[in-house]
Amino acid sequence: MHPDLEKMIALQRLDVEAHRLNEEIAALPKRVAQLAAEGAAARRQLAATGDSLAKEESLRRGHELEIKDHQQKAARLGKQMDVVTTTAQANALEHEIAFAKNEVSRLEDAELESMERTETLDLQKKDAEETVANLTRRHAELSASTAEHIASDRARLAEIEAQRAELRPQIGEDSLSIYDRISKSRGTALSEGVDHKCSACQMMLRPQRWNDLRDGSNGDQMLTCETCGRILYWDPARDAPQKKPAERQESIAASIVRATL
Repeated sequence: MHPDLEKMIALQRLDVEAHRLNEEIAALPKRVAQLAAEGAAARRQLAATGDSLAKEESLRRGHELEIKDHQQKAARLGKQMDVVTTTAQANALEHEIAFAKNEVSRLEDAELESMERTETLDLQKKDAEETVANLTRRHAELSASTAEHIASDRARLAEIEAQRAELRPQIGEDSLSIYDRISKSRGTALSEGVDHKCSACQMMLRPQRWNDLRDGSNGDQMLTCETCGRILYWDPARDAPQKKPAERQESIAASIVRATL
């Protein structure tokens, strides 16, 4: 293995963790802001429902006044029927009385419809109030937990940056230059070879390259993936072939036999 490779592997772990922490620090306030926006929308909906309820109440008061006017008009015209002297006058009064009663009926129906809408709006208002209360509570809780989480992330990030600052000078200048160049273009510079594949791009390695990677005889060179260009490394403990169940049983049986001898 190249003398810088183990340090580069450690550096990449730090870089990946630092990137994750920076993304988390940036994302957490967005969640709080999103919840705040949802709360604002819920409060607007609650206010709109309240306005609709007020309009329905105002509408019914208007209907009640109109109903009262038409009822009084019908009663007044009814009294005039007692003193009419001609059929034409009686017909005219009857027509106006019928119109007034029809308006009363129409307005009463409209008032009933308004009451039904009010019942629906009352339910909507109750739901909206619960939504606003829940979102307000969740926003307060998330704001507090986010502040704590960000503080923890920033403390951990400071530790990582200190470790990176200590580790980078320990890597050869040429190796570090290659690492930075690949990281900038690919996001990560190193990739573990596992089961004849590059774990980053999942492309198969040529048999000779795979053998060279496992052999490690070219300790002064760094092998790269011919597909993605990342620097390859191999961990024999991680990539050790797993025994089949039958082989494991045979191995256990052999161990038992040896132990009894």
